[in-house]
Amino acid sequence: MSSFVSFTIFGLVSGAAYAIAASGLVLTYTTTRVFNIAHGAFGMVMAFVYWDFVTRQGFPTWVSLALVLLVVAPATGWLVARFVTKGLGEGPVSVALVVTVGLFVGLIGLAQQLWPPAARYVAPFWPEKSFQIGETFITGHQVITILCSVVVAVLLYLLLNRTRIGTAMRASVDNPELLKLFGGRPERVASLSWAIGISLAALAGVLLVSVVGLDYYALTLLVINAYAAAMLGRLKSLPLTFAGAMALGLLTSYASAYLPTEGLLNSVRNVVPALFLFAVIVLMPQAQLRIGQVKGIVSAPLPSLTKCLGWAGALLAFVALLAGWRSEADLLLVGTAATYAIVMLSLVLLTGYGGHVSLAQLTFAGVGALAYAKLEQPNLYGLLLSALIAAGVGALVALPVLRLTGLYLALSTLAFASIMDKMIFQADFAFGFNGTLPAGRLGILGLSIESTGAYVFTMAVFLVLVAFGLLLLRRGVIGRMLIAMRDSPAACGTLGLDIRWFRVGLFGMSAGIAGLAGALFAGLRGTIGSADFQSFNSLPLLLLAVVFGVTSVTGAVLGGTGLMLLPVLSSGDPQLGGLLFAIIGFGAVFAGRDPNGLANLLFRLGRMGESRLGSQIRAKLPVLPGRGEPDPDQGPVDDGSVEVALLDNGSAVGPVDGPVEPVREVGAHVATRG
Repeated sequence: MSSFVSFTIFGLVSGAAYAIAASGLVLTYTTTRVFNIAHGAFGMVMAFVYWDFVTRQGFPTWVSLALVLLVVAPATGWLVARFVTKGLGEGPVSVALVVTVGLFVGLIGLAQQLWPPAARYVAPFWPEKSFQIGETFITGHQVITILCSVVVAVLLYLLLNRTRIGTAMRASVDNPELLKLFGGRPERVASLSWAIGISLAALAGVLLVSVVGLDYYALTLLVINAYAAAMLGRLKSLPLTFAGAMALGLLTSYASAYLPTEGLLNSVRNVVPALFLFAVIVLMPQAQLRIGQVKGIVSAPLPSLTKCLGWAGALLAFVALLAGWRSEADLLLVGTAATYAIVMLSLVLLTGYGGHVSLAQLTFAGVGALAYAKLEQPNLYGLLLSALIAAGVGALVALPVLRLTGLYLALSTLAFASIMDKMIFQADFAFGFNGTLPAGRLGILGLSIESTGAYVFTMAVFLVLVAFGLLLLRRGVIGRMLIAMRDSPAACGTLGLDIRWFRVGLFGMSAGIAGLAGALFAGLRGTIGSADFQSFNSLPLLLLAVVFGVTSVTGAVLGGTGLMLLPVLSSGDPQLGGLLFAIIGFGAVFAGRDPNGLANLLFRLGRMGESRLGSQIRAKLPVLPGRGEPDPDQGPVDDGSVEVALLDNGSAVGPVDGPVEPVREVGAHVATRG
């Protein structure tokens, strides 16, 4: 009985910390419609700041706590609201998710840069005091944690329901323009909400740090457990949020105490928060969709067939050149870049064309790699079957969340990735007792590709084939349907399109492409392990895809190369790795609003170069008879051409002697022969 009381107290203390973090998450979402994926990362950084004040600066504990909760955290929230998340709630959910995921990765990199890895200790509050309940003792720190959660709940209730600013916070969600008419300031309300939300994340981080330790990932991912509590409250009900946090804390504590330590149930102990989150998302109805805020994403231009063939030939020639004179280690890096590029092509289909965000693409790649190794058929049949198995898993993931969209869909993939990582990939029946599996090199038509250079070239061929397939799909009817559903799901539903089952097929196809990449990667490495497909690595994968351009094949190839170079550049200096993480994360924050990324800049430069080159060539051509420069003394020459001005909708204004094709460029002027 005493052990049950002990685990109950531990669960309530953990639930209290989750409740504090989840309440801040709910507050920012209900006032700005931005779900802050980086909420736990903010708590982690503030815990490091608290340690810095206490240990390095030598401030008293209460002074350090006051500086973090009342100065640093609110100032950070104000800056984020004013310069990072402003207007995100009015745009597509996918953009807000990418921006906050960028904050997530960037803050981890910033923490690694400012506080390099080292052993650090944070003392609990009131350590000399303890209270006895029966045969169980509860520490002073645990009492403070529970009391803080109660105080936060009461103060937030009074703020939102008994104050004028609380009324303005709730009104800013429903109709910010109407709030302006009544003298309210939605920008100020959003800044205040983010200031309070980051302060609550900081409080949760400081309360948990003495239990978890000052670790970049453990503290961040532990606070992510608050997502499940926030989703139970449907991101708007604080009482349900607190109830969900307490229930999650108790379930986690009881699972660690009473589940068996062997077999499949042993792995359940580590995924209780993820299972709780997935169950809540599937069983609870999602919040109603916002009306009148349909905004599409501008897609990158589709290249012509000639350009596709030219660039594909150039890529294959470049890889063949590398395969002929680079070392084995360098060729493995080139093959890894091809793997990441193919996985990013799956994001081009799902996110760039379909508008859905997945946080589990590397997990699907792991499914393909595991299936390829288990099948023990290193041929085209085994490769295709591995991709189909991954596609089936992707479709199965989409089935339970068939009615969900946007944020709910993305969080369900995050929960699935965590479950697969800790429950399946780390189990003995998956990668074995050693955590690795052998995989043979791919063979085609009975010929085994043993050379690493030849295998890397084969991977490049598959990369080109997948890219061609995506471009052909984008040009066809399915591609136009994808863009239409991405830009306006409500309009597609009005026209009678059943987008739910289409989404299942889209998820399955995207997972199949990622599974193909994983199977090719298994053959490249020869052995694969669970560490190759950790769920956290899907976040920088998504960010680099967005930074380089998630709507284009070029962006996927560049992003795959960048993700391959990331560990290479940071291998010699851990601080450099933190700096690169920070650059990628914060770069994605600013690039997230333009999903065409750096590839779009390259396209513009290419068009400018073609335009200048074309003008130079035309200038050097001889002037045709009768088309020379007009004599200024003779006045204007009527050559039969008519200038036509175009309106925004493509209709022509002015005298036109013949039909004029609509032009999409707004304000363009064309000359057409009469």
